[in-house]
Amino acid sequence: MSLTGALSSAISALNSQSQSLAMISDNISNADTTGYKTTSAMFEDLVTASNSATSYTSGGVNVSGRANISQQGLLAATTNATDVAIQGSGFFVTTNATTGGTTSYTRNGAFTTDNSGYLVNNGNYLEGWRTDAQGNILGNASAASLGPINTQVAATSGSATTKATIAANLPSDAATGATFSSSMTAYDSLGTANSIQITWTKTGANAWTASFGNPTLASNSSTTTGTTSSGTVAITFNSDGSLASTNPSPPTISVTGWTDGAANSSIALNLGTVGKTDGLTQYASGETTPSVDLTGITPDGLPYGKLSSIAIGKGGVVDATYSNGQTIAIYKIAVATFSDPNGLSAASDGLYSATAASGNATLQTSGANGAGTIYGSELESSTTDTSGQFSNMISAQQAYSAASQVITTVNKMFDTLISAVSR
Repeated sequence: MSLTGALSSAISALNSQSQSLAMISDNISNADTTGYKTTSAMFEDLVTASNSATSYTSGGVNVSGRANISQQGLLAATTNATDVAIQGSGFFVTTNATTGGTTSYTRNGAFTTDNSGYLVNNGNYLEGWRTDAQGNILGNASAASLGPINTQVAATSGSATTKATIAANLPSDAATGATFSSSMTAYDSLGTANSIQITWTKTGANAWTASFGNPTLASNSSTTTGTTSSGTVAITFNSDGSLASTNPSPPTISVTGWTDGAANSSIALNLGTVGKTDGLTQYASGETTPSVDLTGITPDGLPYGKLSSIAIGKGGVVDATYSNGQTIAIYKIAVATFSDPNGLSAASDGLYSATAASGNATLQTSGANGAGTIYGSELESSTTDTSGQFSNMISAQQAYSAASQVITTVNKMFDTLISAVSR
């Protein structure tokens, strides 16, 4: 009977519009949820097979939710250095220790550092690859080498001095045999600051030597901390005061037997370019008592430092900054891409898991092979457009009201039919 079909069709409309309203409600509720992706109601008509030219049997409507997971949200700057966002395709990889290391994927990049130094979001650890200080991945960028990012993996810092640039004017008006002293700072491999004395001796016209004493503590010059075995560097100048040669070339200081147990040091000296005046020079001082005019001694190396802050930069590189001023890369964040991201299975907290429809994850670095670019100190906003959702809500409400009116009308028609039959 067509009245029964009309009633069934109207009931299916009520059910479908109720589900649509539920989706709209979820979208509006998550208008401010980081990385949230809206769900759209997709309506499908139901058609019976009994329709003919002389009769019509109503079918109805069915609704399903379509996840707009691949939709890009706007990136908004934040003041948290460990916030991250992806512009383009891909997801952050996370693991949850409480569920046996279950792997999930998310666009919610609101990560913070926990008490153990891991970058976490709602109990999920952000995954990445360990790098060297320049940001190069150690080994291959594969799933096997992927691991939770532990910012305390390098909690302290300190590096040995391996080279030093010296710029100074050795007075040409000094007497042969005159000696002058300078000192340079050298850090051993444990970050201890030491002082090495340099003795400049004029050996003849346009000729000098430089010898290097044993290192002493920078804080206490009476405490010897190692043995210098570099010998003496012979230096000659041209008649215009520019550097002519050094022997050996290039000169190197070797220090062994550090008393604090540090590794032996080898320090390459840059005394300037032959034929130029960008390092050592020999000009008259013009003083009654000539002296060495030390322009500067610039060694590399750093003292001991503690981890002071963590920041994530563009490209997903996790940088550690220390109290000694050094900043080094320690991790690179992985980006997981899928052949059909809309096929992922959604869970709470903005997490997704792989399904047969989505395919397996392919791990990439930021911006590589179609993967999106990672930006630090930014978060991806919800894709909910509240004005659009309100418009959809009005449409759902009107459709629901219309369907309920159909039920009311069918009810009246049934009453009329029953009254006619009972007469």
